[in-house]
Amino acid sequence: MLTRTPLLLAQPAPAGSTLAIAADVASIVIAIAVLVFVFLGIALFARVNRMLAELRGAVHQNLGPVSDRARAISDNVEYITQALRTDVEKLDDSVRALTDRLHTASEHMEDRIEEFNALMEVVRDEAEEIFLDTASTVRGVREGARAIGAPPRRQGPEDDAVAAGES
Repeated sequence: MLTRTPLLLAQPAPAGSTLAIAADVASIVIAIAVLVFVFLGIALFARVNRMLAELRGAVHQNLGPVSDRARAISDNVEYITQALRTDVEKLDDSVRALTDRLHTASEHMEDRIEEFNALMEVVRDEAEEIFLDTASTVRGVREGARAIGAPPRRQGPEDDAVAAGES
């Protein structure tokens, strides 16, 4: 039977062999490349950091006046808002005072109208009474004048019956 030998993937090369020296040189080259990339990364990071600091300074210089202008505008808006709020409060107070005065005047007018209506009712009652008294007096005067101006009549039994029916 055949015997199988296990297959080893990574076997150490004997020391001093060309393969071991090549592996050591490759490891050193890789380490140097990693160090170069790290130094380049640090240099690039420092350069980007400087550029960002310069950009920040330029933005601050350019946005400084804009920021000051925006602050002045916001102060003006706040002042206008406060002035409008004060004016609206005064207007509201005036409207309330006017409403109260109108309500009071309306109540006084209602009272006066009720008093006037009561007075007119009294005047109407008095006028009716005077009119009835006057009509009654005129009728009495007319009847009296008729009785005085008429020739005296003799009264008979028929007249007594007629006089009794009229009264």
